Amino acid sequence: LTFPLLSVTLLVSFGSSMLYGYNLAVVNSPAVHIKAFYNATWSQRYGHGLAPGPLTLLYSLTVSIFALGGLVGSLLVGVLVERYGRNGTLSRTALFVLLAGGFMGFSRVLGSPEMVIIGRFITGLHSGICLSVVPLYLGEIAPKNLRGFLGLVPSIFICLGVFFAQVLGLPELLGEDRFWPLFLSVVVIPALLQLLLLHCFPESPRYLLIEKNDVCGATKALCRFLGTSDVQDVIEEMKDEQRSLSSVEMVSVWQLLRDRSVCWQTLSVMVVNAGMQLSGIDAIWFYTNTIFENAGIPVSQIPYTTLGTGAVEVAAGLIGCFTIEKVGRRPLIITGFCAMGICSAGITVSLLLQTDLPWMRYVGVACVVGIIAGFCMGPAGVPFLMTAELFTQSHRPAAYIVGGSLNWVCNFTVGFIFPFLQMSAGAFCYLVFCGICLLVALYVYLVIPETKNKTFMEISRIFA
Repeated sequence: LTFPLLSVTLLVSFGSSMLYGYNLAVVNSPAVHIKAFYNATWSQRYGHGLAPGPLTLLYSLTVSIFALGGLVGSLLVGVLVERYGRNGTLSRTALFVLLAGGFMGFSRVLGSPEMVIIGRFITGLHSGICLSVVPLYLGEIAPKNLRGFLGLVPSIFICLGVFFAQVLGLPELLGEDRFWPLFLSVVVIPALLQLLLLHCFPESPRYLLIEKNDVCGATKALCRFLGTSDVQDVIEEMKDEQRSLSSVEMVSVWQLLRDRSVCWQTLSVMVVNAGMQLSGIDAIWFYTNTIFENAGIPVSQIPYTTLGTGAVEVAAGLIGCFTIEKVGRRPLIITGFCAMGICSAGITVSLLLQTDLPWMRYVGVACVVGIIAGFCMGPAGVPFLMTAELFTQSHRPAAYIVGGSLNWVCNFTVGFIFPFLQMSAGAFCYLVFCGICLLVALYVYLVIPETKNKTFMEISRIFA
């Protein structure tokens, strides 16, 4: 593990992946203040406030528009990484965050709820691009024995982003009514740091050699990342892959979906990405305070209970990161989904019984923590890592578009529908998440092979 490898991993994780986690959780604590702002603005414009139904709808749109932006961003990944490279794409997309921060930061001063919604959409656009490009970049620059470790570092920073949102959302910090625009726009700081420093690191060697045929540039990049001039074996492995793809152009999404030779890889990416979002984790992150309130936690204690779950996220992410190269990808993702499924059922039981057994509210809180820990230990990062590992260079960008698009469609669906599902189904809504988690775990166990310490060509041959 060289200093350049570690540095660029930490930089892109801090400047991109962390913002995804932050933006997932940032709307949780200021929900009351944002709704009050919407209501007051509506009153000033039209002479009457919003009814509870339309206000819930407008706030749900604010939460879930982030996922719509992510969907659009994920669809742009293939074009951007082919044109600008992996490093170049991450540098350019940081500008989106600066623009979004300006919209959200000045929204209250200008009395415009639309600016909050537009800012959320643009941050989603940035996250949609980076959620695919960061693991793609790290997967291509990492040696095979470090691919799992470096591939899960972004997931730790996603958890850190959620944790920082929970910390800054405390009443003692930015949780007051007057600070919520600043709270939403803090994201500009990591993005600016990435914009200033990322150009100091080279482009992906695999992109330079296989797609641009730049052997000299790829050799220099490898020497820089690996800290040695003895990179001929890696260059030869890349050339073997280039020769095997010499008659194959970069495939489109439509070609990928029609290619029977990679149908199981494609289906696997779709299952784990959809399962990751439909597992219920977004419902937990978007509406943590509401869930704890329904569980009977006193309102004054909710921000600190939520903060405790954030600390668990970070700890679970670190455990996953440092054990993935020992235990492998499959055990982590199967264990994570099983734990989430069992804990989702536990939330249902605790909500049904807490009227007669007040102590069951603490079981509900423990189950929420269990869902978060299970997710951060495996499903948070492994699907993105697996997308890089299951495909060769020609199919990889299209695979990220498919996985990323499905990821964001499911994210939007959960974020938008969960409040209404909770109102109609009550405690039983969590059983839906339970069933999905257990089915995904079963699929991974039956279909997806272990990819630890294997080259991309070896993994491709296993599926073949």
